[in-house]
Amino acid sequence: MFGIKHIKFDSMTYVLHYKNGSIKREGRGLSFFYFSPNSSIVAIPMGSNDLPFIFNESTNDYQTVNIQGQISYKIRQPKTLADVLDFTVNDNGQYKKNDIEKLNQRIINDAQTATSSFIHEIKLKDAIRSAKGIEEQILEGLKSSQAIAMLGIEILGANILAIKATPEMSRALETETREKLQQEADQAIYERRNFAVEQERKIKESELNTEIAVEEKQKQIAEKKMESEVQKAENDRKLREMRLEADIAVENHRKQLIEQKTANDKKEAETRGYVIETTLRPYKDIDWKTLTALNNNPDPKFNISLAFRQLAENADKIGSLNISPELLDSILNDKKDIRK
Repeated sequence: MFGIKHIKFDSMTYVLHYKNGSIKREGRGLSFFYFSPNSSIVAIPMGSNDLPFIFNESTNDYQTVNIQGQISYKIRQPKTLADVLDFTVNDNGQYKKNDIEKLNQRIINDAQTATSSFIHEIKLKDAIRSAKGIEEQILEGLKSSQAIAMLGIEILGANILAIKATPEMSRALETETREKLQQEADQAIYERRNFAVEQERKIKESELNTEIAVEEKQKQIAEKKMESEVQKAENDRKLREMRLEADIAVENHRKQLIEQKTANDKKEAETRGYVIETTLRPYKDIDWKTLTALNNNPDPKFNISLAFRQLAENADKIGSLNISPELLDSILNDKKDIRK
């Protein structure tokens, strides 16, 4: 029949079927016939969307940064969004207007607004390294935005993919960073060399300390050896003194013994002399001739010798003396026998 159409939507599309200005049916994934002259169909996508964005902002030090990222959202209240934006489709399911672009642009504008105040307060170097902070600012700004709430959408997340400075500033930062890295490398080389020098100094100091310790130990050994030699010499001296004292004591004992022996011999000699003197005292006044006679020597030669002595004593009184040869021969023969 003329004017009657059939339309079908998938399960991710929320459909509002208006007839003569009032809602006749609504829901997700509807399929129905309608009379096109008095019908208007609104189709709102319910799936999540990833909205890429890119915009420029100025930092606190008047440098431009390029921020790239994406925002994930989904339509939570389709009827609220249908009251704000036009998502009407024609008979073949195509949107009459491209209000989805308006929705995306409003979200990007709110995201940029939330980002601007944050970027304007920090410097370029901090901005380049503040991706996490910008994400938090965007999420907080979108979730607290009244305009986003009026659209009936839910912000699922925000991701910053890149934060870049201008090409000239990027080259300048690269040069600065390169110089800084070179300085750090030079500093590292200096510190490594300084460390090596310090280690060498410690090694030499340790060697010197070792040599000093060795010298000190050798000195102690020499002193100990000297003390030992002194002690040995002292012990030898004491030993010699002890031996000398012992020898002196022995000599003193010997001297005392000799003196005692001398005294004893003297006393014995005196005693013997006294005995002899006492024994000979009766013979003191006796003539030797008498003593000779008392001896009673039977040897005739002895008597002859006494006779010759008498002759010799009285030679001045003797005129002449005749001695027989036989007597002299007998005396001489006795002398020869004695010599033999």
